[in-house]
Amino acid sequence: MSPALAQAQGNQAQGNQKFENLDRIDSLVAMTVGANLGEPGGPAAPVDRRLRLAACPTTPSVEGPIFGAAMVKCEALGWRIRVPLMTGSAAAASGPLPRTASAYGAANRYVRPAPAAAKEAVVRKGDPVQLMAGNSVFSVSRMMVADEDGAMGETIRVREDKKSAPIFAQVVEMGVVRIPGFNNF
Repeated sequence: MSPALAQAQGNQAQGNQKFENLDRIDSLVAMTVGANLGEPGGPAAPVDRRLRLAACPTTPSVEGPIFGAAMVKCEALGWRIRVPLMTGSAAAASGPLPRTASAYGAANRYVRPAPAAAKEAVVRKGDPVQLMAGNSVFSVSRMMVADEDGAMGETIRVREDKKSAPIFAQVVEMGVVRIPGFNNF
């Protein structure tokens, strides 16, 4: 075998180890939150397959749910990603839901089950909303703009202006959203 061919085969084998296995991340998140893809409390979607994360030399850590998402971190390399979770984590805490043939078709394991009942959106993309945070002792609010439609109880992205970073907030009533974690208004 020529040295160039050996080098090319070595680079190809090394290339398979260059990026993190995203299926492994999907599995770690599902095990940590106790619910599978599309189930209440489980991942809302698989990790984006376009991500090219450096292969973590150790098993990535998964924390969550935190603000409606699981945080996957590789401490050794310093990368971290958020994996959005489905609402309904209380159902997931009692154990995974039984699988049904309609919810998990054989064609694709990433098919999201159809919603039981479509909720009517009370906040529309582009609407001004009041972002609230606080507890029984204090509360603060700020005007924001909704980045997406949302029904009562859903978590949506809101931002102060087009250039600012989005904030995740839960729709509590028409035109009002709340930062998760501040439950006692």
